[in-house]
Amino acid sequence: MKKTLLALSISCLTLNASSAIANVDDMADKGYEIAARSDRSDRGFIDSQVSLSMTLKNAAGMTNTRTLNVSTYEDMDEEVGDKSLIIFKSPADIDGTALLSHAKILDPDNQWLYLPALKRVKRISSVNKSGPFVGSEFAFEDLTASELNKYDYHYLRSETCGELQCDVVERIPKYEHSGYKKQISWIDQSVFQIRKIEFYDRKGDLLKTLNMENFKEYPGHIWRAHVFNMDNHQSGKSTQLNYSEYQFKTGMKERDFVKKSLSRRH
Repeated sequence: MKKTLLALSISCLTLNASSAIANVDDMADKGYEIAARSDRSDRGFIDSQVSLSMTLKNAAGMTNTRTLNVSTYEDMDEEVGDKSLIIFKSPADIDGTALLSHAKILDPDNQWLYLPALKRVKRISSVNKSGPFVGSEFAFEDLTASELNKYDYHYLRSETCGELQCDVVERIPKYEHSGYKKQISWIDQSVFQIRKIEFYDRKGDLLKTLNMENFKEYPGHIWRAHVFNMDNHQSGKSTQLNYSEYQFKTGMKERDFVKKSLSRRH
């Protein structure tokens, strides 16, 4: 009898463990499916250009504003990242400063910073991408395309987010040298856009929250947020990005997003 009870106990433990593993796998699959649906919802934009203002606020509430242009070139292959180019227009002391980014999947993103005062292109080291970009609350790694296969996913729950219903999905960076242990994203269930992201530092503490607002639909069912608010909970600082109207399919080519183009532009 004891042997039978022991065998039953072991069998129950095995079944419970198998069930738990299956549940974790299910939540991972569901998280990936939700993230993939969001990522693929605006595929086919080809390229885009937009101007915006960046307002930095320190812990005392003092602000300063910069203006910049952002260009993006889409790669339809999910195993190859998009390319982007950020060029500052004001204030005068950073006019012409440019950041070129080639997003990768598991390899380190390629990023180059052009400093017009030095007439020099500086490569951003893969171990320094968690640092702030020109004093903002956006890290260098925040400014490369958030490619689908750069993360592992886990579905957490469904809940309201403002007037919408959102899926809450945890994503864990798979690439080396990320400044984040994990990120938690809120993805709406209507047009599948990310509405909020919480960023957790390497110790697992909440570092920053990014809220995206003022969404607009462009032709081709392409959605874009026009206000980004990044709040740093540890420093009390924040950065707001206010975007103007986007232009899509402007005829930009991949050759416009190469390292040599940085110095040629200036």
